[in-house]
Parts: sequence; structure tokens; C-alpha cells
Amino acid sequence: MKQIITVSLAAGLVTGLIGYDATASGEADAARAPALTTLPAGYRDWRLITVAHEEGKLDDIRAVLGNDIAITAFREGAATYPDGTIIGRLAWDYHPLEESKAAFGAPQSFVAGLPKNGVQFMVKDAKKFASTGGWGYVEFDDGKPSATAMPEACFACHTVVKDRDFVFSRYAP
Repeated sequence: MKQIITVSLAAGLVTGLIGYDATASGEADAARAPALTTLPAGYRDWRLITVAHEEGKLDDIRAVLGNDIAITAFREGAATYPDGTIIGRLAWDYHPLEESKAAFGAPQSFVAGLPKNGVQFMVKDAKKFASTGGWGYVEFDDGKPSATAMPEACFACHTVVKDRDFVFSRYAP
């Protein structure tokens, strides 16, 4: 029964993410609620919010990107993010750069390897995603929404940063 409820919740949130068609800048169409069923066009050209190194079972390096709405909010130090904000997370495994090992006698510089843990997005729509703090969550694997992603699990982790509108990342100047 618990598994059926979990699958139903995940299916409901993924279904709720249907209907978004991002522009190259990542701006949401003001007439529609933002949701993602395809990777936002041009998301790899979005501006950098921050970088991170995840330890433990994730063990990856990350780039956190934002659409224009997100970048403006981060730069202004917004306490809450406006509807239409989209934050993307890309992750890679990492390995030592052989040239730096040769230059310094030990591994020193590490570089991105293969993509890891999908491409994830948070989409802000306070009404549509009211039950998850105003955020929708989606992960893409090989360019398609993940069948195994559990958006409610994303929200559960993000509750520890409720006072920052459920956003872990901080803008790197």
C-alpha cells in the first residue's frame, strides 16, 4: 500500500509537470504554469549560480544553473523566489587530471568525467506546487523525465532549508 501511494504521488507530480516549453533564455510563458516534460531549451547556456562537491553515496561534482528569473533573484538576495524560477543541477563523476599529477607529484586537480545522477530541475509555481513548498521537482535521464525519480523525496530533503525557500544553493559571487 505504501509503495502504491509513493508511486501515485510521483506519477501525480510528474503529470503536473506536463506542459512546459522553455524558451532559450529559460523564461516561463507567463500565461502558463511552469512545468517540465522536456529539457529546457538552452539550459546549458544558463548562468552559473554555484558549483559543489557532493560526498558520500552521491560522490560527484556539480554545476547549479539558473534561468534569468533565478539569476535575478539570487543576485538580489531574494528571501523567496518568484514563480517562473527554474534552477538546474548537472553532476559528473570526477577524476584526477594526469597532467597536474605529473606537475605536482600527486593528484591535485580533479576534472569532470561522465555525467552522473541525471539532470535535475526545481520549478517554482507557488499555486501549482503548494504541497511541496511551491516547487516542482523533475529529473531527466538521457534527456527524458526519469521513471524512477521521486519528487516527494526531493521535497523531503529540501525542508531543512525551508527558511531559504527550500533552496540549498547560495549564489557564488
